[in-house]
Amino acid sequence: MAAVETSPREPLPSVLTIANLVYALHAFAIVVGIVGTATVVGSFVGSIPSIVAVILNYVKRGDARGTWAESHYRWQIRTFWFSIGWMLLAGLLVFTLVFIPISIGIFVTVSIWVIYRIGKGWLRLRDRLPMYE
Repeated sequence: MAAVETSPREPLPSVLTIANLVYALHAFAIVVGIVGTATVVGSFVGSIPSIVAVILNYVKRGDARGTWAESHYRWQIRTFWFSIGWMLLAGLLVFTLVFIPISIGIFVTVSIWVIYRIGKGWLRLRDRLPMYE
């Protein structure tokens, strides 16, 4: 009886190049948010580099399927969409006087969370490790 391989196969170099490019685009958007007039999370979800990055994720994630890099594509996509969800919630809360402090707290927390996720993901990609599920 043949042994069943349980570890994911090695990704193509182009898959890793795209994953690195996506992390770089997101990191650039974060830096723009830090040094510019936008917020970190606002720049992350609303800037051209991040929008290009998420489009690249969707277009190229099929190439990563079945490899350990697939988890990075999923990590990047989820980071983007969860950020938008939290931004929408914070945006709704800012319209009420009572919930403005909570809204600001959400913006700050999501900004830190985005920085963490992009940094952690990029480091694990560099070390050729999958992301946690």
